[in-house]
Amino acid sequence: MKKACLSFVLAALALPVLAQTQRTAKGAEYTIVTKNNAPRIKEGDIITFQVEQLTDKDSVLFSTYKAGRPVQTQVRASQSMMDLMDVFTLLGAKDSAIVKLPVDSIFKGHEDAMPPFLKKGTNIITRLKIEKVQSMAEAMAEKEAEMAKLKDAETSAANKYIADNKLAVTTTPSGLKYIIKTPSAKLKPKAGDTMLVNYVGRTLDGQVFDSSIEAEAKKANLQQPGRTYEPIEVVQGEGRVIKGWEEGLALLGEGSKATLIIPSALGYGERGSPPVIMPYSTLLFDVELVKVKPGKKVIPPPVKKAPAKKAPVRKKTTAKKAATSKKAN
Repeated sequence: MKKACLSFVLAALALPVLAQTQRTAKGAEYTIVTKNNAPRIKEGDIITFQVEQLTDKDSVLFSTYKAGRPVQTQVRASQSMMDLMDVFTLLGAKDSAIVKLPVDSIFKGHEDAMPPFLKKGTNIITRLKIEKVQSMAEAMAEKEAEMAKLKDAETSAANKYIADNKLAVTTTPSGLKYIIKTPSAKLKPKAGDTMLVNYVGRTLDGQVFDSSIEAEAKKANLQQPGRTYEPIEVVQGEGRVIKGWEEGLALLGEGSKATLIIPSALGYGERGSPPVIMPYSTLLFDVELVKVKPGKKVIPPPVKKAPAKKAPVRKKTTAKKAATSKKAN
């Protein structure tokens, strides 16, 4: 019994020491909540961590837990108390800490930018938990492996969709797949032409994420406040739409309808456009090329030709000079 009580007392005495509030060299007030035996983070390391930022009254300003994924950054020399770099180098993998950042310091010199829900003299409370510590080489190798896995999964999903729906697609060298549903022998767009396009954009699982057609938007319960439902204007070759659109629309004639199956490499790539378009997502677009407006022909400036080189002119030798030259010889 005495032994159990002694252990309890020692644990109670150790807790305040571990949770002691301290300050970094730059003045950030911090408390290490959990400290393991992992090596300390050092400059140059890539860290993956969870973070929550709250007001003094526990109102959540930001949370990676709510966002659904942690933050990753490279640890560098601290420039100010707000960057937390001085705190990171006190921690290791699986450690956690609480940092108080004074609102007055954060908005010093630009107090007018302080949101109304923050008050002078208060703090932003930042809770950190370090999930992973890696060297740059380790982080890059892990990212490349994840990218390869996601690319393979994307290819499999696209192929399965095509097989399940028994689609007869044509594939271009870039990887764009398309089905022309309504062919047209009319004008095809060239660089500089303005195209009027109606479309419905879907993910492979059938979720509609964008449409220029009101009936389709309503059917999908798509919320697009302030959207004018009409064909959008796209200038071919300007690069203002994803590559899959530019390539796919160039294959169509005015009045054509088609389905474009656009891989992420020609769409939103490794970043996607969350929360609907995730990284490495193949997208489906039902498009109608309503009209093609020919652009102004760009006449290249005339090429200035370099002046022709004149043949060297031999000086004429007069009879008098020739006679004098012979006499001298």
